[in-house]
Amino acid sequence: MSLQSEPLRTGSLRGTVFTFEEVGDTLPMHRHSDVDVHITIVARGRFKIHGPVIGSTEYSEGAVIDWSSGVDHEFISLTKNARVVNIIKS
Repeated sequence: MSLQSEPLRTGSLRGTVFTFEEVGDTLPMHRHSDVDVHITIVARGRFKIHGPVIGSTEYSEGAVIDWSSGVDHEFISLTKNARVVNIIKS
């Protein structure tokens, strides 16, 4: 797995940029609380995002997902060098 992450901080905006170098790279199942819930922007490539409650959906470059706290989710890259940007909402 070649998942890269780097913190994003600009002014009061904070989050994480994840780059998935290979097809099949995975950000494992996780959930967020009210203090770290985020929006996800698919900046490059395609992903399958799934979880027990949300099911499974493919997202492409330009998609924006507005998460609620407590929702289990996992990201799987469907293309090389795919990238998501997560921006904390709180």
